[in-house]
Amino acid sequence: MRAFRLEQLEAERAANDGAYLRFIRERNMSVGLYALDAGQQDPQRPQPQDVIFFVVSGRALLTIGQETTTVARGSVVFVPAGAPRRFHHISEDLRVMVVFSPPEG
Repeated sequence: MRAFRLEQLEAERAANDGAYLRFIRERNMSVGLYALDAGQQDPQRPQPQDVIFFVVSGRALLTIGQETTTVARGSVVFVPAGAPRRFHHISEDLRVMVVFSPPEG
């Protein structure tokens, strides 16, 4: 078993000066922590994998294709492979668990 604490993942991500920290990579999936601060631009591009976003904290708008929704703590969103998506109008520091299937590169 592998267990993780959000504060430890956040500290590791911050120490590596990156917006994304992958902490699980298995044959059929990978999981990471994605962080965008309030007002920051989201540089995401479409990915070849299906993705689940689980918002751990923060608030923003999320546009997938032509649809936009508000996301906040507790939001879970499915993004089909290849769909353009981006977080924007980030009003509170955003922390998102990201599940890729199959795993990202």
